[in-house]
Amino acid sequence: MAARAPHGSNQPPKIIYKKIYVEGHGGHHGGAWKVAYADFVTAMMAFFLLMWLLGATNEKQRKALADYFAPTLVQMKQNSAGSNGMFGGSSITDKDNYPHKASQTGTRSMTIPVEATGGDQVGTGQKGTLKDKAVLNAEDRKNFELIRRQVAFAMSSSPKLSKLGSHVRFVRTQNGLRVDLIDDADYSMFGLGTTMLDPEASKLIGLIAETIKGMTNPIMIRGHTDSLGYGDPLAMNNWMLSSGRAEATRRRLATGGIPEARFNRIEGVADREPMIQDNPTDPRNRRVAITLLYRATAFGE
Repeated sequence: MAARAPHGSNQPPKIIYKKIYVEGHGGHHGGAWKVAYADFVTAMMAFFLLMWLLGATNEKQRKALADYFAPTLVQMKQNSAGSNGMFGGSSITDKDNYPHKASQTGTRSMTIPVEATGGDQVGTGQKGTLKDKAVLNAEDRKNFELIRRQVAFAMSSSPKLSKLGSHVRFVRTQNGLRVDLIDDADYSMFGLGTTMLDPEASKLIGLIAETIKGMTNPIMIRGHTDSLGYGDPLAMNNWMLSSGRAEATRRRLATGGIPEARFNRIEGVADREPMIQDNPTDPRNRRVAITLLYRATAFGE
């Protein structure tokens, strides 16, 4: 549209343009937000339904619901799926505490694999059980007593080893069976001040190895000395001597057939644990203790 120029002016008329924007009708009425809102409402409905189920059911019913959606997680003999009724879902003849009715959830066909194997005594065979520490320890104690008798009988049957009868002592401890090889004033298992085994002591340790090599119990070896010192403690001392004798005993057991994996601890305690406490220099304080430890359960106990 052109406006009239002012009178007496040669200026061109001003032209004014008017732009009109035509917007799509109903643009703000699109449906994208409706989809998002519907998803939100659906999620809230599922959430409130879940809250209602948690509040309206007991622990046994919730376990049954969980077993329905994840049947492999059913725990045998503990509130199994479909537990209801007078016997909690099981019957007098229901060995595995599973319901027999087809209408109940958590049946054996759902939760027990077709190729599953096992039995009532799984994990409780002759090798012991991984479930009960008391049963495992009782079996170990029985084996320890058998070992004590076998070693004592073998020593009494040998004229040379029978002389060492007073130097061997079997002690039941809270950790297992300890076999003490003890010196006295007349006999020493090792050469004086050395880690060299006496031939008869070597045969005795070989006999012990032969007796216990069929077992699986871990072994701990501890060396002890008397309190007599050395001229140069930097060159040799009771710590070095006790640990060296423990290691020499381990090597003799290993050559007798004991696997390396069975050795649990090898240590020397010098004269810190004397057997004759009133007289630390008593030769009976010189000894090596071989301990058969109790086997650990599945949890390492």
